[in-house]
Amino acid sequence: MIDVRTDLALEAREIYKEKHKEEKEIDGIEFIEETKDDIKVTTVKVKNEEGAKKIGKPTGNYITIEIPDFTAYDGETMNRVSEVVAKALEKLIKIECEKTVLVVGLGNWQVTPDALGPKVTQGIMITRHLKTVMPEVIDDSVRPVCSIAPGVLGVTGVETVEIIKGVVERVKPDLVICIDALAARRVERVNTTIQIGDTGISPGAGVGNNRKQINEENLGVKVIAIGVPTVVDAVTIANDTIDLVVDSLISNSSNGSDFYKMLKNLDKNEKGALIREVLESKVLGDMIVTPKDIDLVINSLSKIVANGINMAVQPNMDMEEINKFMG
Repeated sequence: MIDVRTDLALEAREIYKEKHKEEKEIDGIEFIEETKDDIKVTTVKVKNEEGAKKIGKPTGNYITIEIPDFTAYDGETMNRVSEVVAKALEKLIKIECEKTVLVVGLGNWQVTPDALGPKVTQGIMITRHLKTVMPEVIDDSVRPVCSIAPGVLGVTGVETVEIIKGVVERVKPDLVICIDALAARRVERVNTTIQIGDTGISPGAGVGNNRKQINEENLGVKVIAIGVPTVVDAVTIANDTIDLVVDSLISNSSNGSDFYKMLKNLDKNEKGALIREVLESKVLGDMIVTPKDIDLVINSLSKIVANGINMAVQPNMDMEEINKFMG
């Protein structure tokens, strides 16, 4: 197998099982799968350091929501997905209603596939300041919420975690929710998958730009990460395409032919290494691909995630009340 880029715990589990040809569940990993109407929800629980080492993800919970086709064009489906996101978040948000939540939109406004986080912050119901300036309107049933979109190192010159840590030290939130664009291993999961985890996040990890982790260890407060894969590695696409071609040739070749034997004996590790070597020599090895309708999709996904967060952090309000508040 080639070295692939993915931020999804679900895919990291799949890759490990495929590589080691394991049919039973990985030691240290618990996997739960359920379907709510046509929305598939899977949970990967990394239970100990053994499981964490095997799939390369910190111990904790990773909930993956698979979005139905054409969700970006269907307001009703968007609302249903938001409700599923809210329920998944509620499982991880274990603080009293009066406690403060800081929502952080990671990413670069100027790059559409990376703009998910900042766009989500635009749709968050902000209430922290109103507790002071409008106490007669905001009662104790409304949770104090604030948000920031700190930008990226290449624009600000400041590590994102340093900006967030400064805000955390000043505001003293009881929970931080970070939203970021991710990278996927499989093309079909791009823009169709939402991952929610309680272990924090490493900005840019999926595209090879590892920054300092945004987690409880570095911030001193619990961090929940929400991400959507918006890009896929070009090497991954090339590798999968060649696999499909080889499988097709095998199925259409005579069992006893030399050509058939050659294809059956093709080492996938060697093939993957050759693909990466060829692409890198052509200055394509670091190419990241995103779908052509990314503008529309990012707008829709940001609304889904923002509404999900609003419902989860304001459990005493329904969506209609939240929309009225947002104007």
